[in-house]
Amino acid sequence: MSPQDIGAIRNDWTLEEIRDIMNQPFNDLIFQAQSVHRMHFDPNEIQTSTLINIKSGGCAEDCAYCPQSAHHGTDVEKERMMEVQEVIEQALAAKECGATRLCMGAAWRNPSKQDFPRVLEMVRVVKALGLETCVTLGMLSDDQVQQLKDAGLDYYNHNLDTSEAFYPKIITTRNYQDRLNTIDKVQKAGINVCSGGIIGMGEEHKDRAELLRTFATMEHHPDSVPINLLVAVEGTPLAHMKDQTDSFEFIRVIATARIVMPKTYVRLSAGRMSMTDEAQSLCFLAGANSIFYGDKLLTTENPEANHDMQLFAKLGIHMQQNAKAEMTAKKMAEQITELTA
Repeated sequence: MSPQDIGAIRNDWTLEEIRDIMNQPFNDLIFQAQSVHRMHFDPNEIQTSTLINIKSGGCAEDCAYCPQSAHHGTDVEKERMMEVQEVIEQALAAKECGATRLCMGAAWRNPSKQDFPRVLEMVRVVKALGLETCVTLGMLSDDQVQQLKDAGLDYYNHNLDTSEAFYPKIITTRNYQDRLNTIDKVQKAGINVCSGGIIGMGEEHKDRAELLRTFATMEHHPDSVPINLLVAVEGTPLAHMKDQTDSFEFIRVIATARIVMPKTYVRLSAGRMSMTDEAQSLCFLAGANSIFYGDKLLTTENPEANHDMQLFAKLGIHMQQNAKAEMTAKKMAEQITELTA
């Protein structure tokens, strides 16, 4: 990688280049990643998103890591879809804590015609509250993508999880191209893409490099790339895969993602409960500039918000502010009433 390429937006990365970046001496890797990060972002600012589960359990997919799959014997029960008012309450609480984006996840292979209108309503009311909106609903039809666009959706999450070669060992109910097709539909509709992966599922070092290459060679890099550390849940096929990845390997993935996707938000996602403050701090130094903020993710625990605030204070990090104008409580109430009528 030539000096003039550092920090440039490229879509022609080779696997060899990415592996060379990831495998360089750790200090050099961190220095390069931090240098790239400073070209495009405030190095002391973190974007915070809150994730809520609008439909839990009973998913038809067989993702080996997921406790929400109907194929696995976990203690996650199939629940009804959340009411719009419940989403409003959680959105207000997230905003009060400083989150700028609400991510809404549903355990579906793809949304049904019956449930989809309520999702659209959720997108509209959350956006009316001044938060960015993100949903993860599985695969989408062209018509559903357009309806989400018309509702004002900001981000669509659709993770690739791992490399194409390793993917069949983790998921058999859909193929890799299914995922890429949905991402392509979303991008062509002008919706921002959030797509990431999971580290620690038994994949090899080369699989991690290949996953990053898939993202970095897209015509448009994902706007957000969440990097998850596997949370091994009892009852899933990967329950035995505990503590399979050391922090330095995880940080190498973060740093490499920052270098090959300079303008992408790189998010620390699931697995932070098992990471020390020091490891998370190195992730921020390596270019991670987003986190899921709140005490719980979809079904797994997350560091308490107060703990994150304490760590940010120690590091001199500030939370990104919502660029949208603040609304009065009265104005919010008026818009919500209009949208839910």
